[in-house]
Formats: sequence, structure tokens, C-alpha cells
Amino acid sequence: MQDRIKSFQGIRNFRDFGAYEGAGGRKIRSGSLFRSAQFGEATPEDLEALKSFSIAVQADLRRPDERERHGHRWPVEGVTVIKSDKGYAKDAPHVRFLNRVSVDADEARDWMTDYYREAPYKEQHVETFRAWFRALAALEDDQAAVVNCAAGKDRTGILCALTHHVLGVDREAIFADYDLTNHAANVATRLPEMARMFNEYIGKDYPDEVYHPFVGVEAVFLEAALDTMSEKSGSLDEYLSETLGVDLEMREALRGRMLA
Repeated sequence: MQDRIKSFQGIRNFRDFGAYEGAGGRKIRSGSLFRSAQFGEATPEDLEALKSFSIAVQADLRRPDERERHGHRWPVEGVTVIKSDKGYAKDAPHVRFLNRVSVDADEARDWMTDYYREAPYKEQHVETFRAWFRALAALEDDQAAVVNCAAGKDRTGILCALTHHVLGVDREAIFADYDLTNHAANVATRLPEMARMFNEYIGKDYPDEVYHPFVGVEAVFLEAALDTMSEKSGSLDEYLSETLGVDLEMREALRGRMLA
């Protein structure tokens, strides 16, 4: 799992989420699928290094206000960008939540769990998720795609899990890849500093554990998203088919394209 993580100077949580075993015992082509946090702090050296990954498609799951706030250092010319202009927010939803009079760690975990339940049906996510799968179906054999949001863990985690499901990756591997964020983003080391920065920004004095759901991931979050899709749509396959237009024919086409 460690070999999946790619190191950069100004890009966090960038890693290969291909090479897992999929349908029929075939593996996802290594170097064809990547996931990442935002690229607004990429250095010139990072931009040069990204060229080696042959990325032709980027799904940027950030809201329009996040794209404005973080800026754009990548992608460069020749990369197709999938994004939505829907969902603009003056203040980030988690910041509005943390600005309450008082928040404890359990409330923070509950808030994030609820977010995961709602995220798969948000209009901007449906739009970009649908376009992502169509873009994957059109990739050439020597091309790769990357999906990112701000931190590369929540919205990105849901879409990566759906991509793995479409390609026949088993649930254990899906969750192992999701959990890798805690290592790839160095959550244990970064949490105290992130908590300090958050507290300064919103004028609070919350303990570090309140911020963990906003810096790292927990299996219960992704479980909430997958379970909600199954309950609301009837199954994950029905969600993919009815909500995203990824029907059986398209799933088979994607497997033919992405599995070696």
C-alpha cells in the first residue's frame, strides 16, 4: 500500500488507486487511476513531475468557491477538466458547523457521517460523478485520470469507492484504499497543527479530536455513504444506473477498458 503514495512538495494525498484486483481476477491497470488533494500549492517541480503520470482527465470535485480560494496551479494544457459550477457556498459547510457555540468530538463525527449520507445525491456531485465515468470509458490505454477535491478524502473517497465497485474490486480492498488517506495525508502528525489553525481561524478552543473527522477518515463515514445509496436507490448498482447512468453495458465497457 505504501508504494501507492507519490511524494510531492506541495501536493498532499496523491496516490495510485489502480492495481487492485477487479472482476474476473483481472487487475486495474497500474498507473491509470490516481486520487489527490487540490493542486493549488503545487510547486514548479511538482508540475514537472506530474507530466510523468500521463494524466489526460481530471475530475475536480471542489465547489466553485473552493476553486477560487485554493487557486489553480494544475492541470496544464491538454488535460480535460471535469467540474461543476453548482453548490457555491460563502462559507464551507464544516466551518459553519464548527462555528456553533460548542461542538464535541461525537457531534463532529455525526456531522461528517450525515455529510457522507447526503453527498452522493448532491446535484454538483451527481454531475461530476457521471462525467467521470464517461471520461474513463474514453481513455486511451496509455492515459490516466485523477480525481481530487480539497483534501482528497471525502468526496474523492466516495467516487473512488464507486469506481472500484464498478470495476469489481471487493469491499475489503475498497475500504483499505479509503483508509490509506490517514497515512498518505500524515493525519496523526498533522492533526495538532491543523486543530490549532482551525481554532485560530474560527476563534474556538476545541480539542484536537473534534477536528479529526475533517482531517482524516473513518470507515463509518464511507459505510454511511454506501449504505445510503443502497437503501435509497435499492443497491449500489441501481444508484450507478439510475442516478449516474452507469448501466450494466457501461460497467462492462469500463471493465474492458480499465482491467488488464
